Amino acid sequence: MSQASARVNGMSVFDPECTSRSVLEHATGRWGSLALAALTDGPLRFAEVRRAVNGISDRMLSQTLQRLHSDGLISRTELSTIPPRVEYELTGIGRPIADRIVDLIDAIYEQLPAIVTHQRSRDQAESGNPVEAGQL
Repeated sequence: MSQASARVNGMSVFDPECTSRSVLEHATGRWGSLALAALTDGPLRFAEVRRAVNGISDRMLSQTLQRLHSDGLISRTELSTIPPRVEYELTGIGRPIADRIVDLIDAIYEQLPAIVTHQRSRDQAESGNPVEAGQL
């Protein structure tokens, strides 16, 4: 991406004061990207998002969902049921961003064999043990 292509209305993601920086951080951070990807199949309750994003604490998930909601990427709907339920869903703003995150995840999966091979080669080189053909 060139700096010119990252500019919209005079703003640039490369400018530390640009609002897009915090949105980019929220959407593509460790938990934000996984939460957005989990919501691509439809609305989910908090516990369902937590199960989908395995390994996240309740506190971190709550903070992540609050940030995504404050950026307008997801909606939060309180349902008047007993017990009360809250559902999270992608908004019109969040849908194209989540779809691109899923595309990125797909690209990573496609390249994963090559990535693993590279990581093993690097690890072997750093440990001083050369990698022999067929060892990977």
